[in-house]
Amino acid sequence: MKKPGSFAYNCLMARRMAERGVRFVQLYHRGWDQHSNLPKRLREQCGDTDQPSAALIKDLKERGLLEDTLVVWGGEFGRTVYSQGKIEKENYGRDHHGRNYAVWLAGGGVKPGIVYGETDEFCYNVAENPVHIHDLNATVMHCLGINHERLTYRFQGRDFRLTDIHGEVVKGILA
Repeated sequence: MKKPGSFAYNCLMARRMAERGVRFVQLYHRGWDQHSNLPKRLREQCGDTDQPSAALIKDLKERGLLEDTLVVWGGEFGRTVYSQGKIEKENYGRDHHGRNYAVWLAGGGVKPGIVYGETDEFCYNVAENPVHIHDLNATVMHCLGINHERLTYRFQGRDFRLTDIHGEVVKGILA
């Protein structure tokens, strides 16, 4: 899509920026907070993002940029399978879930086509391969060539790390 401001257009701009050596690009898609009208809104929003995201990955790969470009796609947090609000055929939502979330990574040193981590059948608890946010951050930084244990910033006389005193690189997703 060539409509300025659309997610598809922004994916195209991100690819062009990567081709020109821009080291960090961040894209947003607003409005993922479906507490109601889930069937309609989720379908629309996935339609806005799925093909453009796939096209971005394909474009980067075709141009030889994917191996050096890490794509991170994530939301604010996970969702429960439990309905929120009144249950109607076309109007229901899902509540927030702070313990489980979904993120996908592509390129930049991660294995393609794998799933790492799993929730139980209610999407309530981690059932397999838990990844703490500190571990995700440590892994992303590793893929970017940054040692998370050495990246610190001083605040109020103390050195802080993005991964605090935690964080292990998730080797199971590295290529």
